[in-house]
Amino acid sequence: MTSAEMAADAVPNSAGRARPRLEAPAGACDCHVHVYDAACFPPSRPASRLQRDASVADYRLLQRRNGTARVVLVTAAVYATDNRVTLDAIAQLGENARGVAVVGPDITDAELQTLHRGGIRGIRFTQFDPATAVTTIDMIEPLSRRVNALGWHVQIHMRGDQIAAAESLWERLPCPIVFDHMGRLPQPAGFEHPAYAIIRRLIDRDRAWVKLSGAYLDSTVGRPTYADIATVARAFVAAAPERMVWGSDWPHPTETDKPDDAALFDLLADWAPAQDTRRRILVTNPETLYGFAQSG
Repeated sequence: MTSAEMAADAVPNSAGRARPRLEAPAGACDCHVHVYDAACFPPSRPASRLQRDASVADYRLLQRRNGTARVVLVTAAVYATDNRVTLDAIAQLGENARGVAVVGPDITDAELQTLHRGGIRGIRFTQFDPATAVTTIDMIEPLSRRVNALGWHVQIHMRGDQIAAAESLWERLPCPIVFDHMGRLPQPAGFEHPAYAIIRRLIDRDRAWVKLSGAYLDSTVGRPTYADIATVARAFVAAAPERMVWGSDWPHPTETDKPDDAALFDLLADWAPAQDTRRRILVTNPETLYGFAQSG
């Protein structure tokens, strides 16, 4: 029986029990995870998307199943600008964890330094639904200038049309830009959407990175291959493998019918067929972007 065929422990917020067919290289990083702890850190906003069974202990089960060793924790929307749950998770996971926070313009320099010491390496702006966002697009440029001094990046979660409409903004930002979930390019346009060309230009100038994550968010095809989104992923990987990172998006807060995380991980075999390219995406690139120890 192969390791892929062996049953793993059940993972909360994840379908299936099999391990991935794809073997994670040593030091592989899951670059997009949320943790929730309502008992210790009550949500700052209405808890309609509060995820149960999504603690650090629960996530460790996914690490064992998928074989990843490192992780980047992103403050979930229900916590608004309260990043304590993320800092606590990083502290539990130690040197193999980094974080992305959500902050507002009232944050002090001393508070930014505290976040940095706690393992934060970027700030996220979720604007795909402005009506529910806790930040606004006009905050991005001034905050990017402040965090640039710390060597951080700004992480952008916007729809493709929003990315295209804000093209001039990306040119003004001094720090690196990380586009969530492959830029949320709509289907059927996919990589023919204007946002793809904008992201590509930024990548070509060493200004941007892309997270290969959230295939289910914009797919009109769905499981198991998310074939329409796969064309976008392959286009990004072929163009600039040195600027790609991968994330599970566990515990999949947008999804009521949770996907199989082993199957999501196995998508990388299609998106990046070459083993050395996958190692770059899973190991080398996260080391550069998030400041993990170099694996050599």
